[in-house]
Amino acid sequence: MILVTGANGQLGRCFQKLAGSMPDTEFVFKGFEALDITRAREVQQLIASLAGSPKKLWVINCAAYTAVDKAESEPQMARKVNVVGVKNLAMACAANQVPFVHFSTDYVYHSKGNTPFLETDPVHPKGVYAKTKYQGELAALKYHPSLTMVLRTSWVYSEFGHNFAKTMLRLGAERSSIRVVWDQIGSPTYAADLAQAVLHIYQQVESGKIPMSQISGLWHYANEGVASWYDLASAIFEYRQLSCQIEPIRTE
Repeated sequence: MILVTGANGQLGRCFQKLAGSMPDTEFVFKGFEALDITRAREVQQLIASLAGSPKKLWVINCAAYTAVDKAESEPQMARKVNVVGVKNLAMACAANQVPFVHFSTDYVYHSKGNTPFLETDPVHPKGVYAKTKYQGELAALKYHPSLTMVLRTSWVYSEFGHNFAKTMLRLGAERSSIRVVWDQIGSPTYAADLAQAVLHIYQQVESGKIPMSQISGLWHYANEGVASWYDLASAIFEYRQLSCQIEPIRTE
């Protein structure tokens, strides 16, 4: 059995889409309206009740405060979801010995290095969003170290929710020209690929092919390849044959 929190967000909806390909696995999807992860008692009661069933439970947390710019004016809300909520989930999973999967972000680095980051690289979170996501990682690994997998990912996009690709499609159809940053480099990651990777790991562990101890801890997952935001926007416009002109600009 898999409990997916934040089920109505971009990544959560990808898990919903993929659930049909796993008919032998029971999924429980909870959006914010059904489960507020910032409420400790609510989280504890749900996980305890599901863990009490004969089926082994996993918890996959897709709930997060992801409005990077808005977080600067709503620091308490960002911390409540990205830190307190994650702590609540980790503690409830620890109390019931439930494997816990949590997602984080490349924003914890905020470095202009030109080589891929390793899990062992030092972090330099800047801004409320990055700092709260990093604090959430620490909380997850502190309160449930033996059965927690934290996955840092980057530049997530999909057909669901709000993301760069959908914003570019909208602006490309509305405007004759736009300006896009070219000096930030990353690995765009399709949310469904990220979800599929987690479900594959789940199957490998549950079938006994990989021990849970081997996957606990901090990991990176991103799709292959690198691009700037300008490169990505250009590829989107070319694919959709949009005539909107793109001007490359520096972050500054």
